[in-house]
This record gives sequence, structure tokens and C-alpha cells, in this order.
Amino acid sequence: MLSFFQHTLADPVQFAGIGIHSGRAANVTLKPAPADTGVVFSRIDLGEDGLIPATGDAVCETRLGTVVGNGRGATVSTIEHLMAVFAGLGIDNVRVELDGPEAPIMDGSAAAVLAAVDEVGLRRQGARGRQIEILEPLEVGRADKRAALLPASRFEMAVEIDFQTSVIGRQSLELALDEATFRSELADARTFGFLDEVDRLRAAGLGLGAGLDNTVVIDGERVLNPELLGRPDDFVRHKALDALGDLRLAGAPIIGRYEACCAGHALNNDLVRALLSRPRAWRLVSRSPELARAV
Repeated sequence: MLSFFQHTLADPVQFAGIGIHSGRAANVTLKPAPADTGVVFSRIDLGEDGLIPATGDAVCETRLGTVVGNGRGATVSTIEHLMAVFAGLGIDNVRVELDGPEAPIMDGSAAAVLAAVDEVGLRRQGARGRQIEILEPLEVGRADKRAALLPASRFEMAVEIDFQTSVIGRQSLELALDEATFRSELADARTFGFLDEVDRLRAAGLGLGAGLDNTVVIDGERVLNPELLGRPDDFVRHKALDALGDLRLAGAPIIGRYEACCAGHALNNDLVRALLSRPRAWRLVSRSPELARAV
């Protein structure tokens, strides 16, 4: 349950890894930020040209990850797990400093970022927090691939995926999300990929940092590294984790129900943009005891 007030980190915290697509080493420092700052990415290798507010209209690419950029050519890719942690823990304001163009994938989940934040904890700020309350249904996509936001009294997620391989098949997940649920049900679900796509992706300069230690790899009807699967339905849980991060780009926690069928980063961003373009479909509300249940 969210506090009435905004929160930031109590202290800076650092972690490092490699980018799943670039294969490059990446160092990250999460820093406290003043109230009403929101989430801001900072490419410290680019100086002032590297500042990128984490907003839905800053998204410039959604192929196999969410990428944000600014008008000066700076981009940061694969931000969805970071954003999911900020959403799941109720972090309103944070500065994310990176020394390169991609956030590290760590173990393929949000668990390592969550552990880093837990090392320093959060600090309450004086400003009242705000949430986006959904007033009218919003939907993007088509019947077989769709994403929607519907009015609800809390933040809920209903996610469905369908893959031909029997390793995944049709999986669905429905939950009301708060911090405890985020920690127990979503944070440790790892990203996954298919062995027969590796050559194509690497030829396109993608997946260069993916490996059996950070990606659940599916080869036909078997998983090559089943030890990375905590639960048989981690595949749909990871899709929900990604969606949580993508929705945080709306700029505030959401009071509403997210429904998705076979959606990905592109549809999630389409949904955020549709939300921001229809101000009559939502309202910005201050947090209160009754409205403090959304993530």
C-alpha cells in the first residue's frame, strides 16, 4: 500500500552488469531526487545531453525491450525492469545514472535491482503523492493482441500469453498488485527467448549479452536451463513484470485494471500514449487512505 507522500531513495546505490542486447558492461547509480522530479535517466557519458525523462512520449523503440530517448540523440534501452521496481516499491522520484546506452540485464529479472534498493531503503518526502485514476476504458491492438486499461478501485493486472511450444502454451495471470505481491509474484520472473532466433538476433546486433545465466532459453519443446525457472508460469509473470515497468512511463501509479492478451512493449507503449492523449479518460488524484491501494 502506497504512502500518502512521495518517496525517493534514502541514499545512492550502485550495481553493474551487461546489457542483454549490446553485450556491453553497464554501471548504474540510482540517486535520490527531489519531490515532483519523477524518474529521470542520465547518460553520464554524454553530460547534459544525456538527460532523458522517463515518459511515455520519450519511448523511441520497443523491439525486444523499451528504449527511451531525447531530442539530442541520447537513448537508454531495456529500462523495463528498473521501471518495474520503481512502480512495485512506490518510488516516485529517482535519478538513474548510466555510463552507456543500455541498462544491465542482471539475472534476467528485477530481483537484483530490488535487492540493491533494499540495501539503502526509501525516504519519505514532504509532497503528497499522485495517482492516475482510470475513468473510461482504453484499448489498443486487435482481438488476438490487445492491451487495455479499465476503471477499478485498485491496480489490477490480468495478463495472458499464448505460444505454440508446449513449454509455454497458453498461460494467464491475474492479481491485485501491491508491494508484497510485486516482491513475491513478479520480481524474480526471468526473461526468456528461443534458441532458433539467436543467429537472427545477433546478426541484427541484438541479444549479444544474452546467455544461459540470464535468459530462460527454449529449444523446441524443452528448456535448456530449467534451473532459471522458479515456477512453470514464470513466462506470463515476466510479461506482467515488463508491463508494470512500461506502464510506469505514464508518469504516476495507476488506479485501474490492466488487461493484456499477447501484448508486448509496443502495445504497452501504445496504451500509455493513448492514455496520455485522452485526458477525459482519467484524472490525477492525490493519494488518500481510500486511494492508496494502487502500485
